[in-house]
Amino acid sequence: MITTLAAALPSDKMKAGSMEPTESTSPPAKAEITDRELVERTQAGDPTAFDELVRRYQPKLLGMLYNMVNNQTDAWDLAMETFEKAYKSIHTFRLDAEFFTWLYRIGYNLTINYIKRNKHRYNLSIDDGDLDLQNRSEFIDVSASGDAEKQSRLTELKKKLNESMMKLSDEHRAVVTLFDIQGHSHAEISKIMNCKEETVRSRLFYAHKQLQKYLKNYL
Repeated sequence: MITTLAAALPSDKMKAGSMEPTESTSPPAKAEITDRELVERTQAGDPTAFDELVRRYQPKLLGMLYNMVNNQTDAWDLAMETFEKAYKSIHTFRLDAEFFTWLYRIGYNLTINYIKRNKHRYNLSIDDGDLDLQNRSEFIDVSASGDAEKQSRLTELKKKLNESMMKLSDEHRAVVTLFDIQGHSHAEISKIMNCKEETVRSRLFYAHKQLQKYLKNYL
C-alpha cells in the first residue's frame, strides 16, 4: 500500500576534512535512476523506490485517466487504485519490460471496467464542469490575439472539440489521448491496450476521421 510520496533525495555532502582539488569540489551530476533499478529496489522491499515511480508517472497517468472518465475525483481514485495494484503486483513485473507500459495497462484496464460498471454516469453534457479539454493547449493553440471575434470562435472550437472527444468510444478516446496528447508510439500503445499495432493504427485512423467529421464546420 502506498503511504506518502518520498521526499527529494538531498545532494551528497562532501566528507568532513576532505582535501579535494578545487576543480573537484562540486560533486559530479548523478545519472537518473532507471525504472528498472527502482523496480528492483521495490521488489527487494524498499517502499521509497516505488514512491519515486509514483512521482515519475503520476502526472501522465492522471492525464490519460482524466481524458477517459472526464471527472477529476474519479481520475484521482483510479490513479491511486492503479498504483496500489501495481505495488501489490510488483513481483510479477518482468524486468525486461517497460514499467510505464505495464503501469498504464493496469490503469487502462481498471478504467475501462469502471466505465462499463458506471455507464449511466458517462452520458455527459458539454456543460459538465469537469470537462475541460477545451482549455488544453495540447489540442489547440491558446495564444491567439485579443480580438473578440477570434477569441469567441476559438472558444467555440475548443468546446466543440471537447464534445467531439466525448462522442468517441472508450477505446478510441484512449488511443487519441495516448497518441495525440501524450505522444506515445504505436508500439507503446499496443502494449498498453493489449492489442496489435495494426489495431492501434486502425483505431487512430477511425478516431481522426470521426473528429474531422464532428469538427468540419469549425476547421
